[in-house]
Amino acid sequence: MQQPRTQLTWQVAAHATQDDRPTDWIDAVVPGAVQLDWARAQGWPTHVFGENWRQYDGLEDRFWTYRTVLPQVALQDGQRLIFICGGVDYRCQVLLGDRVLVDQEGMFTPIEIDLTDHAPAGATLYVRVFPAPKSYPDAERKNRDQANRSCKPAVSYGWDFHPRIIPLGIWKEAYLETRPRQHLREPSLSYTLNDALDSVAVRLSVELAAQVAARVRWRVTDAAGIVVVSHEATSQGDWLSLNATIESPKLWWPHDQGEPVLYTSVVELLDDAGKVVDARSSRIGFRRVRLVMNAGAWDEPSGFPKGRSTAPIQLEINGRPVFGKGSNMVGPDIFHGAVTDDTYREQLTLVKQSNMNLLRMWGGAAVQKRAFFDLCDEMGIMVWQEFPLACNNYPDDAAYLRVLDQESRSILRALYGHPSVVIWCGGNELFNAWSGMTDQSLALRLLNRNCYDYDPQRPFLPTSPVFGMGHGHYTFRDARDGEAWSLFQNANHTAYTEFGMPGPADVETLKTIIPADELFPPRAGTSWESHHAFKAWEADAWLNMGLIEMYFGESDSLADLVAKGQLLQAEGYKGLFEEARRQKPAASMALNWCFNEPWPTAANNSLLSWPCKPKPALAAVAEALRPVLASARISKYLWREGEWFDPELWMLSDAPQSVPAGRVEAFLASEGTETLLLGWDYAELPANTNLRGPRVGVRLPYLNGATFDLLLRVRDGGGAYDSRYRLAYRSTPRVASSATRTMNL
Repeated sequence: MQQPRTQLTWQVAAHATQDDRPTDWIDAVVPGAVQLDWARAQGWPTHVFGENWRQYDGLEDRFWTYRTVLPQVALQDGQRLIFICGGVDYRCQVLLGDRVLVDQEGMFTPIEIDLTDHAPAGATLYVRVFPAPKSYPDAERKNRDQANRSCKPAVSYGWDFHPRIIPLGIWKEAYLETRPRQHLREPSLSYTLNDALDSVAVRLSVELAAQVAARVRWRVTDAAGIVVVSHEATSQGDWLSLNATIESPKLWWPHDQGEPVLYTSVVELLDDAGKVVDARSSRIGFRRVRLVMNAGAWDEPSGFPKGRSTAPIQLEINGRPVFGKGSNMVGPDIFHGAVTDDTYREQLTLVKQSNMNLLRMWGGAAVQKRAFFDLCDEMGIMVWQEFPLACNNYPDDAAYLRVLDQESRSILRALYGHPSVVIWCGGNELFNAWSGMTDQSLALRLLNRNCYDYDPQRPFLPTSPVFGMGHGHYTFRDARDGEAWSLFQNANHTAYTEFGMPGPADVETLKTIIPADELFPPRAGTSWESHHAFKAWEADAWLNMGLIEMYFGESDSLADLVAKGQLLQAEGYKGLFEEARRQKPAASMALNWCFNEPWPTAANNSLLSWPCKPKPALAAVAEALRPVLASARISKYLWREGEWFDPELWMLSDAPQSVPAGRVEAFLASEGTETLLLGWDYAELPANTNLRGPRVGVRLPYLNGATFDLLLRVRDGGGAYDSRYRLAYRSTPRVASSATRTMNL
C-alpha cells in the first residue's frame, strides 16, 4: 500500500549569493531543472535549435531557491508528516523559514524530513540549490576537469556529443507523505542460490520506525500469483529478520537466454486488530551472476616474467556463459529531471527489439531513475552500472571521498534489489593517460569496499577498460589504423566495450536544429559544429565528410550526403558487431558507443537521434545481433573491379539451444542480378556456438554502380538466418556501351 501523498506547488528564483533574499519568483516544474523553468518564464526558444543553447551559459553559477507553502494536512492520532525529496542536483539546503534542516552535497542521496512537530500549515519550505561545483574558475578553461572533485556527472561540462549545459534543481519527485507513527522503513531482501541452482535461501530484513513490538507479515508470490513464502512474526524492537527457502525457483534470465522471471515480495505491518497499517512491495529475480576468465585468458602473459593476466570479463549467468550484446547508454536528456518513465520505456523497447541483452550505463552520465531499472528487470535487459566517475583524476582528499562514500552507498541501496544489474564498475576510462588513476586510487578502493559490503555476490570492475578489453575505434577509417573492419579482424580483445561508427541524423531532424541557410553544404563554424558534426573530437568528426566522399564520391544534396553517411554507419556497425561475435569464446562482449544521445546532434556514433528516432544503423545492428545468423568476414569495405573478393562464411549462434544442420548459399548481387558464388553445407551447431566455414573466391567483374551486395541465404531457414552486406565499389574508367556490363565470373 502507498501511504497518502500530498503534492506540492513550487516556485523558484535566482540570486547572486547564498544570503540574498530571492524576489523574482517564477513557477517551477518538479521534477525538472531550474534552467528549464527560467527559459519557460523568459519565453526562450528551444535550446536544441541552432545556437540557442548558448543562452544557458552562466545559469549554473547562480544560487537558486525553490519555495512551497505547506498545505493543511489532516493527521490522525500518531500520524507523521514526512517531506520526501528523491534528489537535488547538486548541493542543497532545505530550510523551514530561516532554519536549515538539511545541508547536503550529492544528487543521488534522497532527503527525508519529519515535519510533524515544527511545520504548521502555511509555513514556507525552501530548497536552496548552490551553484554547480567547479574545481577551478571558468576563466581558465571550460571542460570536464571542473567536475573532478564532485560526484556531479562530468558529461554536463561538455563532451563530444553533449553541449556545455550543467543542470541544477530538484530532479526527482518532492512531496509530503502521511505515515502512521509505527511504519516500515524500506525492507531489504537478500538471497543465496545453492550450487545446483534448485534451491534459494531468502532473507528479509525490516527496519521499523519505532522501538516497540510490532507484528509483521511477509509473503512471496511467484509470477502466477502462487504464494511460495508466508511468514508472520513479532519484532522486539526496531529491527526484524525472517528467513525462508524456496525450492525449485524459476530463475531470472536475460531475454535472449530464457525468461526474466520475477517474484513479488510483500511486507505488511499489522496493528493489534490485524489490520494492515503499512506495506511495502518489491520484486525479486533469482539469478547467479559471475565474471569469469575468458577462454585463453590464463595463457597471458605467455612468457616470463609472469604478471597479472587479463581481467575476467566473461559474463556467466546461472552457470551459463552469455555473450554480452548491446550498447553504451548515456542520459536520455541533457536535463535528467525531465526524463520520464515513458522515455525509458520507448528506448528500452528498442533495445530489446534490437536483440541487445546488455547496456553499459556510462560513468559520465547520471545514474538513471528507478523506472529504468524496473523496466530492465521486466524486459530481461542486463545492466552494467558505473558510478559517476569519468575521464578525470578524482583526488584522494577527504572532502571528495566523504561525498563519494555517501553517494555510492545511496546508489547501491537503490539498485541492490534489481536482478538486471549484473556488474558494478568504478567509472569510465580511469586507468588511461587522460585520467591517470590506478587501482591504488582511494576513490576506487572505497567503491570496491562499498560494493563488497553491500553486494559481495555481484561483480565489481575498477573501470572500463581494464587490461584485455578494447575501447575504440570510433570512425569507419582512421589514417593511422586503417579501416575499423580490418582493425577488429586483427585484434585480440576479451571484450569490445566501446567502439563507434558515426552517422548523420536524418534530413527532417537536421532541419529542426540547423538554420536553413546553413544546411548545405555543412561547414565548420556554423551550427553544424555546435551540434557536433565538426571538431567534436577531430576536425571532421562526427560527420566525416571526407570519408563519405572517399567511399561514395561527392554529394550533390543534403539528402544524398545523409543517405551515404547513414549507409556507412549501418554497414560499419554490422561488420564490427559480427566480427566481435566471431571471436567468441575468446571475446565475450560487443557494446557499441553509443545507443542514444541527450540532445539532437547533427552527426554522432549513436543509434538513435534525440529524443528517440532510430537511425538506419539500429536496424543493421539488430540484424547483426540476431541469436542465429549466417555471417561473412569481409576484409575491407571498398572493392575495385578485378580484385580478388574472398569473404569467409560463418554461422553464428548465441541461442541457448542447438541449431540444426543446414546449407548457406552466397550470392553476388548488383542492380537486380544475382550470381551464385558458393554453397556450404554446415553441421549442427551446439548451443551458444559458432561455426567457421569456407571462403568465397571470385575476381570482381565490371559492375555498373557505386555499390554491390553480398547475399547469404540459408536454405529452409525461412529467411530468419539470411544476411545482406552492401559494399562500396569502383570500376575501372572506360567508355561503356550498353553491352559492356557483365556478370560472367
